[in-house]
Amino acid sequence: MKKRLLVLCSVALLSASAAQADPILYSAVLTGAAEVEDTGSPGLGFALVSYEASQHLMGVLAGFAGLTSPTLASHIHCCVDPPGGTGVATPVPTFPGFPSGVTSGFYEHSFDLADPVSYNPAFLLANGGTAAAAELALTNGLASGRAYFNIHTEAFPGGEIRGFLTAVGGPTPVPEPTSLVLLVTGLAGAASVRRWRQRKV
Repeated sequence: MKKRLLVLCSVALLSASAAQADPILYSAVLTGAAEVEDTGSPGLGFALVSYEASQHLMGVLAGFAGLTSPTLASHIHCCVDPPGGTGVATPVPTFPGFPSGVTSGFYEHSFDLADPVSYNPAFLLANGGTAAAAELALTNGLASGRAYFNIHTEAFPGGEIRGFLTAVGGPTPVPEPTSLVLLVTGLAGAASVRRWRQRKV
């Protein structure tokens, strides 16, 4: 698992450093303490979201480990000031292809924000009823730090770990390598501790 996390984060770093004026990159560390009410979860995750305005594309890359129960769903919620909670902006009942029924995993997907199916119908309706208006609302939420990435589980259907997405790059994104290395180490450590505990039982 550690190897896979390192590869995933390395790809994210290389993609980000190679970017020009497009895309903008957002990141979040996902923890139980970041939920509206602290879940006390030992789970840890990361999310990287890229937005290419000229192509109307949003890329999502995420990894998580150490959840207390199997995953049910994951979304980006928008738009609210931290540390509040709000409705789902992206597809429901979950991101297409998000790993279900697991306590650790990875996710990668691209969304065409010009397509209405890239949104929760309720979010689309609340923001003018068109993909263009919904894209503007979601990307404004991302840019202002008012959108969060949430992973929902059987034990915590309202969300076990989450994190508000913040911009880490603009015209020449330069993510902080130390932060990603620490996060990878933390995820790998959380997974190792969980495996060790399971063996002891």
